[in-house]
Amino acid sequence: MASLLYKLGLFASKRAWLVIFSWVLLLGVTGTLAGTAGGSFTTTMSVPGTPAQNTVDELKKSFPKASNGSGAVAFATDNGKPFTAAQKAAIAEQLAQAKKMPTVASVMDPFATDKLLQKQKRQLAKGAKQLASAPKDMAAGQKKITDGLAALAKAQTDLTAQRKTLQGQAAQLAAGIKQLQGGIAQATAGGAPAAQIQGMQAQLAGLLANQAKINAGFAQMDAGQVQIDSNKKKLSDAQIALDKAKKNLPAQQLKLEAGQKLLKAASGFRTVSKARNIAVGNVFFDKPLNQITAAQKAVVVNEFTSAKIAGVSVEVSQDLTQNPPSVFGVGESIGLLIAAVVLFLIVGTFVGAGLPLIAAVLGVGIAATATMALSAVVSMGSTTLSLGGMLGLAVGIDYTLFIINRHRRQLKAGMDMRESLALANGTSGSAVFFAGLTVIIALAALNLTGIGFLGIMGTVGAAAIAIAVVVAVTFTPAFLSLLGMRILSKKEKKGLELFDDAHPNTPERVSTLPVFANKHPWITLVSSALLLAIIATPIFSLRLGLPDGASENVTSTQYKEYKLVEKGFGVGMNGPLVTVVSIPKKLNATDALQFEAKVATKISELKNVSAAVYAASSKDGKILMFQVLPTGGPTSVATENLVRDIRALDASFKRDYNAGVQVTGLSAMNIDISQKLSDALPLYLGTIMILSLILLMIVFRSIAVPLVATVGFLLSVFAALGAVTAVFQWGWLGNVFDVHDPGPILAFLPTMVIGILFGLAMDYQLFLASGMREAYVHGKSAKEAINYGIHLSRAVVVAAAVIMISVFGSFAFSEQVMLRAIGFGLATGVLFDAFFVRLMFVPALMTVLGDKAWYIPKWLNKVLPDFDVEGAQLERTHPH
Repeated sequence: MASLLYKLGLFASKRAWLVIFSWVLLLGVTGTLAGTAGGSFTTTMSVPGTPAQNTVDELKKSFPKASNGSGAVAFATDNGKPFTAAQKAAIAEQLAQAKKMPTVASVMDPFATDKLLQKQKRQLAKGAKQLASAPKDMAAGQKKITDGLAALAKAQTDLTAQRKTLQGQAAQLAAGIKQLQGGIAQATAGGAPAAQIQGMQAQLAGLLANQAKINAGFAQMDAGQVQIDSNKKKLSDAQIALDKAKKNLPAQQLKLEAGQKLLKAASGFRTVSKARNIAVGNVFFDKPLNQITAAQKAVVVNEFTSAKIAGVSVEVSQDLTQNPPSVFGVGESIGLLIAAVVLFLIVGTFVGAGLPLIAAVLGVGIAATATMALSAVVSMGSTTLSLGGMLGLAVGIDYTLFIINRHRRQLKAGMDMRESLALANGTSGSAVFFAGLTVIIALAALNLTGIGFLGIMGTVGAAAIAIAVVVAVTFTPAFLSLLGMRILSKKEKKGLELFDDAHPNTPERVSTLPVFANKHPWITLVSSALLLAIIATPIFSLRLGLPDGASENVTSTQYKEYKLVEKGFGVGMNGPLVTVVSIPKKLNATDALQFEAKVATKISELKNVSAAVYAASSKDGKILMFQVLPTGGPTSVATENLVRDIRALDASFKRDYNAGVQVTGLSAMNIDISQKLSDALPLYLGTIMILSLILLMIVFRSIAVPLVATVGFLLSVFAALGAVTAVFQWGWLGNVFDVHDPGPILAFLPTMVIGILFGLAMDYQLFLASGMREAYVHGKSAKEAINYGIHLSRAVVVAAAVIMISVFGSFAFSEQVMLRAIGFGLATGVLFDAFFVRLMFVPALMTVLGDKAWYIPKWLNKVLPDFDVEGAQLERTHPH
C-alpha cells in the first residue's frame, strides 16, 4: 500500500492540474445530478420489525386512512381572552382554505369539534334523564291504555244496548207504518171520507218522521262504532309500542351506559382550552407523512404562518415543519474559522493553512451532492447529509494536515520537493489510509444494527470518509506541487541550510525531555482514569428517545406550538398514542358500542392516562382505533410506562374478547427503537472491539497495546456519553448549548458516537503508538520509546484533535436538533480521547507495563501480516 501511494503521490505531483481538474469536474457532475435528479429527505424515522412500526404497516393495508400523516395547528388569542365570534369564523375560513390544497384530505375545525362534543354531552344528559323516568312514564302509559280500553268496552256495551232498543222501536214503527198504510189503502178503496183519509195520512207522515229519526240514530251509532273501533286500534298500537319500548329498554340503557363510559373516558380530551383562548386544529394528508415532500409541507405551513387573523397567533407543529438539510451554518462556519487559525499556527503560512480546508470542503461537497442525488432512490433522514458533512470536514482537514506536516518536515530537512510529496504520500498517506479505513469499517458496521436509517447514515458517513481519504492522497500532493516551496514560511526557507540531516524523524530531532505521563505513570494513570470515570457517571441515568417539539429552537413555530398546546391542554396532547384493537368479526351496532366503551374504560383506568377517545373503525369493522392522551410528555418516563401498560392489555383482551391490542405513536416508536438499538449494541460494540484488537495487533505487533488502546477507547466513550447525558438530559450548561427543555438522549446517539469515536480513537492511537514502536524496535527502552513517540507526534495529534473538536463542537450549535447532541458527544469524545486517554492514560499504562507492552508470541508474530502502516520499508527503499 505504501508503495502504491508513493507512486500515486508522484503522479499527482507531476500531473497536478489534471488531478485538480478531475476533482472539480467530479464535483460539477455530482452537483448537476443533485440539482436535476436529487430527491428529498425525511424527518420521520421508521424501524421495520418493531411493534410500533408493524402496527403502522398493518394499518396501511387494512385501514389506509389511519396511516396517513397529520399535523396540528395551534391558535391563541394575543390578549389571553376567549375567542370572539369573528375570530372563530376567521379560523374556520383559514382551515377551509387549507383543505383545498392538493395533498390535504381533510381538516379538523376545533370549534366545530368542540360544538359537537358539547352536543353529545347534552344528548347523553337528556337521554339519561329520559331513561331514568322511563319506568314511571311506561306505567302511566299502561294505565292510560288500560283505562281507555275499559272505557271503550263500556261505551261498546252502552252502544249495543241502545242499538237493541232502537232496533225494537224501529220494528214497532215499521209495523205501525205498514198497518197504517194498509188502512189508508182500504179507506181509499172503500170511499171513506177525505177528512178521514187525510187524518190517516197525517198519522203516517208522523210515523215516517219518527222512522227518519230512528235511521239517523242508527247512523250516529255507526259513527260511534267507527270511533270506538278507531280508538281501539290506537290503543292497540300504543300497547304494541309500549311493549316494544319495554323490550328495548335494557338495550337503550346499555347504549346510554356505553355512551356515558365513552364520554367519561374521553373527558380529558378538548380542542378548545378551558379558558377558551387556545384552540388546536388538525390537517390530515392523503398520504403517510414520509411521502409528503418538504415543499408540500412548506406550502401548508405558509398557509397558516402567513395568516392574518386579528388578535390571534398561529403556530404549527413539528410534524408539519421540515427544514431542508444543510451542511454549513453559522456554527459550522465558526468551527471552520477556529480550524483555520489552528492550521495557520501549525503550518505557518496562509496557503498551507488553506489547503486542508479546501481539500475538506471539496470532499464534503462531492459527498454531499452525491448523497442528495442518491436520495432520489434511497429514503434518507434529514440528518444523514449533515452527519456526512460533519465527518467529512473533520477527518478531511486532519488527514490532509498529516500529509502536509510530513511533507513540510521533509522539505525542512532538505529533501527534493517531488520526492518529498511522494514519500509523504507513501508514509503519512499510508497512515491516513489505514486510519480512514478504521473509521469506514466502524461506520459501515452500523448496518449490523439491523436498523435501516442508521445503516444508511453509517454508509453515507463511510462514503464521506472514503472520499476524504482519496482527496487527501491525490488532491493534496497535487495542490502541494503547485505551491512548491511556498508551503514553508520565509523563516523556514532561510533555515534550510542549518540542517544537514536528510531524515526528519531522527532521534536527534526529537526532544528527550520526559513527558509527565512517562515520568509519573501511576499518578497520571489513576487521575486520568478517575476523572473520566467521574465524568461518565451520568450515563447510569441515560434515557433514550427521539426529539419532540420541546427540543426545537425557542423562536421556531414548532416550539411555540408545543408550548401553546401544553399550556392549554396539558403536555400529553403533544404526544397522543394510537391504540389499535383488532377483533375477529364485525359486531352489531349495540355490541360494537359496548365493546368500544369497555376498551376506552380499561385504557382510561390505566395509570398516566388523561383521556382515551374512540377515533374510528375500519370499513370491515374489525379494527378499532383509539387516541390515548398521556398525562406526561411524548418522551417522559410516565408515557413510556403507559405504552408498556397498554401493550400488557393484549393478553387479557385475547383471553376475554379474542381481540388484540397494539400501540403506535412517537412514544411507542421511542421505546421500540431504543430497545432495538440496545439489543444491537452489544453485537456492534463487540464487533468493532474485536476488529480493533486484531487491526492494532497487526500494526503494533503486540497484545498489550491493543488491549490498552481498547480500554482507553471505552473510557473516552463512556465519558463522552456521560457528558452528553449531563448536558442534554440533566440540563447542565443548558444556556450554553441552548438546551432549554432537557429530555432523553437521541436514541441512536450512543451507537453513532461509539462507531465514529472508535475510528477516530484508533487514528490517534496509530499516530502516537507507531512512533513508540519504531523507537522500541530500533533499540530504545520501553520507557524511552514512549517518550519518543509522544514528542514525535504530539503536536500534530493535538492540532488534529483541536480541529476535530472545533468542527464537531460547531455542530453542537446546529439548527438541526438531532445534530447538536451528536456534535457535542463527538467533540467531548475527541477531547477526552486525545488529551486524557492517548496522551495520558495510554502512555502511563504502557510505562507501567514496560517491555511487556510490546510482547507478542513468536508464532503469532509469524502468522500476522505486516501492513507497514508508517511506510518504514518504503523509506528504506527510497533513501533521501
